[in-house]
Amino acid sequence: MTAPVLALVGATGAVGTVMIDIMNTRSDFPWGEVRLIASPRSAGKKINVRGQDLTVVALSPEAFDGVDIAMFDVPDEVSAQWAPIAAERGAIAIDNSGAFRMDADVPLVVPEVNADQIDNRPRGIIANPNCTTLSMMASLGALHREFELKELVVASYQAASGAGQSGIDRLYAEIAALAGKEAGVAAGDVAQVLAAAGLSADDSPFPAPLVLNVVPWAGSLKDAGWSSEELKVRNEARKILGIPDLKVSATCVRVPVVTTHSLSVHATFAREVTVEAAHKIFEEQPTIVLIDDPAAGKFPTPADVVGGDPTYVGRVRQALDFPNTLDFFVCGDNLRKGAALNTYEVAEELAKRL
Repeated sequence: MTAPVLALVGATGAVGTVMIDIMNTRSDFPWGEVRLIASPRSAGKKINVRGQDLTVVALSPEAFDGVDIAMFDVPDEVSAQWAPIAAERGAIAIDNSGAFRMDADVPLVVPEVNADQIDNRPRGIIANPNCTTLSMMASLGALHREFELKELVVASYQAASGAGQSGIDRLYAEIAALAGKEAGVAAGDVAQVLAAAGLSADDSPFPAPLVLNVVPWAGSLKDAGWSSEELKVRNEARKILGIPDLKVSATCVRVPVVTTHSLSVHATFAREVTVEAAHKIFEEQPTIVLIDDPAAGKFPTPADVVGGDPTYVGRVRQALDFPNTLDFFVCGDNLRKGAALNTYEVAEELAKRL
């Protein structure tokens, strides 16, 4: 059998760079060929993949000829145009954007949770979830299989990189603007300091200063005061877990962390659940690391998780006033597991089926 051909669209972008790092460090490599695709301005660039310098080719219909699986790490509008073209040329498209996530004919896949949906792809496209939703899916999916999830309340603490490179650049610029200032800069003075440094609020991807602050907003405004990020958590969790009537409420908060999203999860189940049982389930999951010893000050933080493949879980507690309910804290690298790694893991699952 001929080894499948894998294409990476958006090979020179932030997530594409992480994807290449994953390919270079993965123990198994099932691909007969890797094709790197990007915008015409990046065409001709050389990128090393597993010791071989590959030339980036320009995005075009012909670029997908002979490709079995095409991973898309590009903006929504690019995926919306080109993923169907890739599928028409015979490739299975795995899209990391939001273009197809809620399309009824496109499965939304997290391999640890619903790998069976990979084969249900009438449009020849598979979607990758939002990085916020994805960070909690391995843990919730494992608990749901055992106890049947009924209700979910989530507060997210999302890194600046979730807003793209502009979010990272803005946070670093704000940190630099405060460098050398008196240690006692009051929180209320931060906006003035940033303005004096030439950092206009109008140029920021965030609606308020992020440095020395938290901002209770991520995404765009939707009906009734909800943000797009909050609705993604609700809608995507329902689709991935296969619970269309799951009760979900989310509050998304931006925090001054460069990479790694964190979530505080309040999950109610149909059956009785204990901390001990949850610990056992988490410990049995190969993509979860359990760190839960608050007496010793041990629990996951973004600094522990950044650059890693697993999601980390800690602070597991039985809710005091809510029956059959657990509270726990989850951290996941939003650029790695939250984007590149899950997409690549879907591709690996597909390669086994071809």
